[in-house]
Amino acid sequence: MDKPREQENPEMKTMVERRDFLGGAATLAGTSLLGLGLPASAEAAEATQDRMPPIPADKLTDVQKKAMEEVIAGPRGTFVGPFVPLLRSPDLMSRLQKVGEYLRYNTKLGANISEFVILIAARQWTQQFEWDSHDKLALKAGVKPEIIAAVAEGRRPVGMTDDEEMAHDFCIELHHNRCVSDASYARIVKRFGEQGVIDMIALCGYYTLLGMVMNVARTPLPGGKPAPLAEFPH
Repeated sequence: MDKPREQENPEMKTMVERRDFLGGAATLAGTSLLGLGLPASAEAAEATQDRMPPIPADKLTDVQKKAMEEVIAGPRGTFVGPFVPLLRSPDLMSRLQKVGEYLRYNTKLGANISEFVILIAARQWTQQFEWDSHDKLALKAGVKPEIIAAVAEGRRPVGMTDDEEMAHDFCIELHHNRCVSDASYARIVKRFGEQGVIDMIALCGYYTLLGMVMNVARTPLPGGKPAPLAEFPH
């Protein structure tokens, strides 16, 4: 008897196993994990419910009030997005927001590259609030609309500047491969120095963390805006 094709070809066997795994995961996600047999409308409502909405003012602890005031008094000037759920751990939030302040406003990468890197992280996590908060900032910083659109669609942009191209390749490798190649590392360290390498890694990591927090908390977009990103991959 002939062997099944996937037994003859190890790569095909791996692809079959991955297909079966993803199919099973999708079935679970559609029924037992998310839906539990609920009607579609109930599923949709449950999936969009804000799990960690703003804490009522009369319920805030002194530590939470102080941490909240620190954010508002800083360059952000407001208390929205990831800080709403993070306030459940005010000491963590207080330390973390200072890291974010440096990464947003003080790195040596330049606003255009910093905002570009933030969008790449937001796309990796399909983080709607993060994307909505930074796509216009990236545009203002000089990232072209067609570059932003390509990132939103999960495509490698064409027509990038040299700095954008090296940042894109470095960050995509880091997000996907959990490391970077010698070639990608060499380009970044030559252009931005070792500090630039660390700052770029930190941008990827910080906005990944915020993306995780808001995806788990189901942080809504302000004013009931429609989601700017399609589910990814799609």
